[in-house]
Amino acid sequence: MAHDHGQIKNEQVNIRFDERGLVPAVVQDSTTGQVLMVAWMNAEALQRTRETGQAHFWSRSRQELWHKGATSGNVMHVREIWVDCDADTLLLRVDPAGPACHTGEQSCFFRRLDSLSPKIGAAGEGTEGGSALDTLFATILDRQANPRPGSYTAQLLDTGEDEILKKVGEEAMEIILAAKGQGDERLISEVADLFYHLLVLLAARGLTLADVGAELARRRR
Repeated sequence: MAHDHGQIKNEQVNIRFDERGLVPAVVQDSTTGQVLMVAWMNAEALQRTRETGQAHFWSRSRQELWHKGATSGNVMHVREIWVDCDADTLLLRVDPAGPACHTGEQSCFFRRLDSLSPKIGAAGEGTEGGSALDTLFATILDRQANPRPGSYTAQLLDTGEDEILKKVGEEAMEIILAAKGQGDERLISEVADLFYHLLVLLAARGLTLADVGAELARRRR
């Protein structure tokens, strides 16, 4: 294996490969924001990825270039490649053609470790909402691409943006009423309804949760 150790200049960014000529690459679904897998790239894999628009990695076990999905058909169409602040980790935002994991799971990260401490457990509880939103949004996108008879989501998307906006307004008012005169359970239910209709609106506009996440991240700066 021939390595280009050290750095490679890539659009004014010097990618810092390790002593083996490798750099870790985090792969993220460009639509849902879900982390799909983590792999390794060398200079050749990065170059092939940029040339073909499909993810290529370096297999450390087989010691060879690996075109993700070449055998299974589950290729990853790369939309963007990002580099972290230290230039030693890459982020690939992709449109996956199928499951990322060899087990058939959508993501390689489908097993959750048990809580190791009360603090970690408390932090873990806060992540469920994000995961639920990712799953819900993926379902909405599926109904948009593959409408099913009797699907409320498909029907709502078919009615057009004005009707969706009307539903968003109605649900926002329901939240106010629930917060003023009803219990927490009712409030949570109404917030869930609003989240759902907001996600339908995003889908109708061709936007994603990742777009919203990027804006929230920008506001933290």
